[in-house]
Amino acid sequence: MAEYRMQDPGEGIHEAEILDLKVASGDRVNEGDTLFAVETDKAVQDVPSPFTGQVTDVRINRGDMVRVGDVLLTYEAEGEEAKGEKAKAEKAKAEKAKDEEVHAKPPMKGEAKERHRPSQPERPERSGTPVPASPATRRRARELGVDLRQVEPSGPHERVTDEDVQRVAQKPEREFTPEAPPAVRPAELPDFSRWGAVERQPLHGIRRATARQMERARSIPQVTHQDLADITALESFRREHADSVKARGGKLTMTVIVMKATAAVLRRFPRFNASLDAENEAIILKHYCHIGMAVATKQGLLVPVVRDVDRKSLIELAIETIALAEKARAGKMEMNELQGASFSLTNPGGIGGTWFTPLINPPEAAILGMTRADWRPVLEGDPERGRFRARLMLPLSLTFDHRLNDGADAAYFVRSVAEMLADPESLLLSI
Repeated sequence: MAEYRMQDPGEGIHEAEILDLKVASGDRVNEGDTLFAVETDKAVQDVPSPFTGQVTDVRINRGDMVRVGDVLLTYEAEGEEAKGEKAKAEKAKAEKAKDEEVHAKPPMKGEAKERHRPSQPERPERSGTPVPASPATRRRARELGVDLRQVEPSGPHERVTDEDVQRVAQKPEREFTPEAPPAVRPAELPDFSRWGAVERQPLHGIRRATARQMERARSIPQVTHQDLADITALESFRREHADSVKARGGKLTMTVIVMKATAAVLRRFPRFNASLDAENEAIILKHYCHIGMAVATKQGLLVPVVRDVDRKSLIELAIETIALAEKARAGKMEMNELQGASFSLTNPGGIGGTWFTPLINPPEAAILGMTRADWRPVLEGDPERGRFRARLMLPLSLTFDHRLNDGADAAYFVRSVAEMLADPESLLLSI
């Protein structure tokens, strides 16, 4: 019998949620058949079988959180794999018989003490292998800030239990340095059922991934700078060219145009396109411009990444963004399509609203939000002799990491974007 363990999906991801089981104990599967569906960091993936044979035991359920190295199921393989497993079993049986034969012999003088010493199971090296523990125990360890590799296991087969984690967490000598702060424990909740009927729903999937990412964002000193962009002429330009772009399979939205203008401005303000390496006190400047585009879906917010925005034309971006948005809403995003952004853009303007404060998507340094453009009276000329004219004004909100940029930097950044949007000719010349 062989074990199938959670494989490393790469990109620094260590856990996944089991969304659906495609097999049960006793099922026969062929190599390539789907065993189960998992969700890792907002991407849903089918896990194919690496073997042909029979599933003997499924050790997971829908909704379970599993980590790299966890045993998900056991199976009996056919063909060469089965031969290999059989050979291992025969070898183990032979070694056991040999060991029993040795222990059956009367001990020679001087070796009795060694022969009758109680045998101690050898503890596996944990530096590079996953620590055996249930998903619930792993969650408890994260909540308490406990490193499972430092916990003495008391469960069967060197398995760490909840009690082991709690014991380590309660040790008085356990201290944390500023570089490794303890996890912030959520506040205790009252019994809400005292005041009326309640319903408990699990936090899972995209919503859970979003919650965790926003917890990371709490460690960033964030400031939001807001400004208005006059897009009266730009909107005329957009409407004029919308049909020709549509004929080529794209959609020329204001989001696309703002994205392109932002990419041009990021070249002038590279620290907004950076990440902070706080541990080594360094700024990582990125010589590429991959912009994450927030997309609202039925499952929650997804942020597919539009790569090399600075190198693509408006038409190329208009085609690519609409395709990514449709793919996100259909739940068909691949993992690599959600990773690697150096800056983010979000636009809830289609729903409504005026001003808001978008939150940074770590480890990025900034995010630009835009809401619904609105017609406003704007004074042109001298206050005494000028006149008011209706102008279409677009609210812009830039949230930035104050460790990397100051308020003046943000003001110049947003004003540069606004000025570019106000003059379509300068925008076209800049891109």
